[in-house]
Amino acid sequence: MMEEKSSLLKWSMTYGLILGIYWGIKYIFFILSVSRPSFSMVYWIFTLAVPFIAYYFTKKYKDEELEGQISFFHAWRFGIMLYFFAALIVSLVHFVFYQYIASPDFIAHAYDQAINLLKENQINTSVLESLSKLTVPSPIQMAIQGIFNNIFYGIVLSIPVALIVSRHKTETTQPAK
Repeated sequence: MMEEKSSLLKWSMTYGLILGIYWGIKYIFFILSVSRPSFSMVYWIFTLAVPFIAYYFTKKYKDEELEGQISFFHAWRFGIMLYFFAALIVSLVHFVFYQYIASPDFIAHAYDQAINLLKENQINTSVLESLSKLTVPSPIQMAIQGIFNNIFYGIVLSIPVALIVSRHKTETTQPAK
């Protein structure tokens, strides 16, 4: 049991590092899409690939470390931890962007755009008033919020991945006697 938890942590950290670097590269395309909208499509293609990459890492963990058998909850925990460690890595990229690359009013401008979009869609005025009273978050707050968002996505997106990976037992080849 202790070996299983150690293995879970080791492999989720390793694959989380790889996924976090992938997210960092993906985020660079998001940054570039501000000045060149064509990069936005690359960013969204990379984004849509994330659950498939998580599936690949979970299946690889199951096959190489667990000899082809994994329970739903074990696969789900692995996925959540995978997203958690990836979120920690990409949060560094987020912080650098908000702190050093983006213009000082970038976050405030994004908030104003969101409020204007809600006004155009005739959202309840009490909601708009409460949103307008919010203070603009700092770069570190934005990076931390990104961590929480990615963990939430990991919790949700790891459910179907865990269902698929745990459903199929991988056949291991036995050496001939």
